[in-house]
Amino acid sequence: MISKGRTGNIKFVKQMNREGILHQLRQEPRLSRAELAAKTKLSRPCVSALVEEMIAEGLIREVGTGESKGGRKPILLEYNVQAYAVVGAVFEGSELEMAVADMKGELITQVHTRLNQPVDGESALQALEATLTRLLDTSKIDRDRVIGIGVGLPGITQRLSGTVSYAPSTGWMDLPVGKEIEERLNLPVVLDNDVNMMTQGEFFGGAVSGVSSLVYMYVGTGIGAGIIIDKQLYRGSREASGEIGYMRIGDSPGRRKNEFGVFEKNFSVAGIHGKAKALGLHVNPEASILEQLIKLGEEGHPQAETLLNEVYHGWASGIANTVSVLDPEMLVLSGEMVHLNEAGLNRIRELLFDWVPVVPEIRLAALRERAGLLGAVHSVLEAHSSAAMGAKL
Repeated sequence: MISKGRTGNIKFVKQMNREGILHQLRQEPRLSRAELAAKTKLSRPCVSALVEEMIAEGLIREVGTGESKGGRKPILLEYNVQAYAVVGAVFEGSELEMAVADMKGELITQVHTRLNQPVDGESALQALEATLTRLLDTSKIDRDRVIGIGVGLPGITQRLSGTVSYAPSTGWMDLPVGKEIEERLNLPVVLDNDVNMMTQGEFFGGAVSGVSSLVYMYVGTGIGAGIIIDKQLYRGSREASGEIGYMRIGDSPGRRKNEFGVFEKNFSVAGIHGKAKALGLHVNPEASILEQLIKLGEEGHPQAETLLNEVYHGWASGIANTVSVLDPEMLVLSGEMVHLNEAGLNRIRELLFDWVPVVPEIRLAALRERAGLLGAVHSVLEAHSSAAMGAKL
């Protein structure tokens, strides 16, 4: 008689063997059963039985024949990347971007939601629920095919506990937001800082191939940075690395607890809008503030020129403080900074060459809002490559 423990061991070994086959097909599409047996070091009967099982489940499909090596032509197999799906979501200010992707991480459908102001934790969660329903309806993907959702949130997030420990924009302070999202959506959740998600998306899917260290600087409702060191995202001892919005740059009247930092109060999108209003400049809050200031400067408005120079000086100060400590190979500018024209970018470079001994290569972000979505999707695929698939199977 087989004991309960023995039965559990058999199931575990079987699942590991299935994962081994799927791993090989993810790494090298179109393999025969014999090739899978050789690569996984499993017996041919074992591979054949597991393959037939996974074909019936839709995980693997037959895709023609390969070259014969003396006998019958082998039937080739590939992993069905559309068997399951992954969802990514990123909050930024009053915007929520969400997308569903296949198991290769390629985005299938993307939707956008503008959140009602003022945004708080409850309204953000309600928007997440409603947008997920709309996304799945639009993409015609059943919820039970989704293995998990990656959610990028502003503030300091603790990935393992799913806690948001500091997020002034939503009021989340030491709250188990990950658990709340899981209960509402009935899906496994991977929680992370929004800029960390963007950084990973740009690193894995943008134009930074071959780089082992970079800083990804984002200017939006707040200001933050993602840090890659030796091709790994650096999070810090309490997952608070990259919170450069708290640098002491700009006017510093003091900061009360649970408020934005001095740097982002002065030079985030909201901070720049406030400065423009104080100077009597008429700008549209729904359009890029930087593009508007550049246009006004070109039209001869001296206040716009003055403010532009102040913004370039403020942003360059934050960059100088960051790169002088980390010495990255590359600096990627994102968020509002992607609207920099050549003159503005050159001005920031000039200031950096004056201030720091080594200036990294500087690029504007290539993926824009897609970066966060790709990073969110990647985080789920990475975290659930075996656990989530095992649960679904």
